[in-house]
Amino acid sequence: MFETIRNAFKIKEVRRKILFTILFVLIYRLGCVITVPGLRAIEFDNTQGILGLLDSITGSALSQGTLFALGISPYINASIIIQLLTVAIPALERMSKEGETGRAKINKITRWVTLGLAVLSAVGVVLTLDNQGAGYIDYNWLGGDGIMIGSQSLPAFLQANKWIMYIYITIVLVGGSMLTMWIGERITEYGVSNGISLLIFTGIIATAAQQLGISFAGVFAGNTENLITIALFLVTLILVFGFIVWVDGAERKIKVQYAKQVKGNKMYGGQSTFIPIKVNASGVMPLIFAYALISFPQMIISTFWSGSDAETWYTTWLTANGNGVGIAVYNVVLAVLIFGFAYFYSKIQFNTADIARNIQNNGGFVTGIRPGRETSEYLGKVVGRITLWGALFLTIINLVPSVLFSLLPRLLNISLNTMLVSSFSATGMLIVVSVALEFNKALENQILMRHYKGFLK
Repeated sequence: MFETIRNAFKIKEVRRKILFTILFVLIYRLGCVITVPGLRAIEFDNTQGILGLLDSITGSALSQGTLFALGISPYINASIIIQLLTVAIPALERMSKEGETGRAKINKITRWVTLGLAVLSAVGVVLTLDNQGAGYIDYNWLGGDGIMIGSQSLPAFLQANKWIMYIYITIVLVGGSMLTMWIGERITEYGVSNGISLLIFTGIIATAAQQLGISFAGVFAGNTENLITIALFLVTLILVFGFIVWVDGAERKIKVQYAKQVKGNKMYGGQSTFIPIKVNASGVMPLIFAYALISFPQMIISTFWSGSDAETWYTTWLTANGNGVGIAVYNVVLAVLIFGFAYFYSKIQFNTADIARNIQNNGGFVTGIRPGRETSEYLGKVVGRITLWGALFLTIINLVPSVLFSLLPRLLNISLNTMLVSSFSATGMLIVVSVALEFNKALENQILMRHYKGFLK
């Protein structure tokens, strides 16, 4: 990868794209440290749930109450929703097959859905923070008791009319989320690789860097236990990263043979190709879906029934922060959801009937299988078996790191920085590896394209 980056900087056009990408990433990180006036830093009780995941992919922007606190998550959710609706709604399906014009229409719809989800997310965050009563919303940010509105001071007036602060914070958070979406789209258009993925990658790396900095500060202060903790964390992380890269490159190749066809005076076909089916073709989507679904009831309860017996019962028996039985139930339910969403997402991504029809229409066939329905059934069986191993891989990646990071400190009698562990959750590690590999491939393609252009000249 480093060799690819060095070669890329030798080419003027690619170097300009890289510098443009770096510039917009820096702008994004600047927005992640500009705090929203009137919003204080937030403390999360659950670092393993969806809020902890959102905080890690925004580079702790959510917990710090900054301009980009919502990050790119509304856009990601909107894209997922539109992708699922494309399969269910015929009009969207037709639109997706209209080429550039159809994609432009779908992108416009996605932006409007992003706006709606950003408003809902911002309202949910504001209501949750105010219900917790921990002083996260600062009603004194515009001034002290010296400013009077009628017979009330300004802070008293704002506290009596909370809806004003609600609307103000919601507008700022929604504006930050839409600006983040715009930055991601500009990186995709003028930079290198997918801008949305790079912003998520930047947030996760920034969170990990912050926590590593805190741990190293403890080492410099004379706490040698922190050095053991960092070494243990990095060794475990390298092993898990290696396992993810190994599985990410695994794929099943199905050979497709094309018959020779005579058209006019020319002969076409007679070649063979492969259909690559990756073991983890669905990527991190099953994990994101599973975390979102299992955390949704807790978010609703904490928003509208904060401090109630229902919240206490749910936290104790159905979350990762509960008692022993609660943690076991949580992990079992999460594993079932991961398997379910892995199969669901593979059905959406890999339509065996369409692929079998395209192969047959182009005069091809899978070796040893009749074209048409039998090819579709064969591809379905292969995809089903591979998806099983992909879902098992996601479940292992989701459970093993948390088990290792909880058991090893007890066996070695040391303490481990929980925020450092949560910054590299299973989803975070998969995203980091996937985006790094994607960025490397994008750079290689840019270099290769420039070489071809030079050859043609």
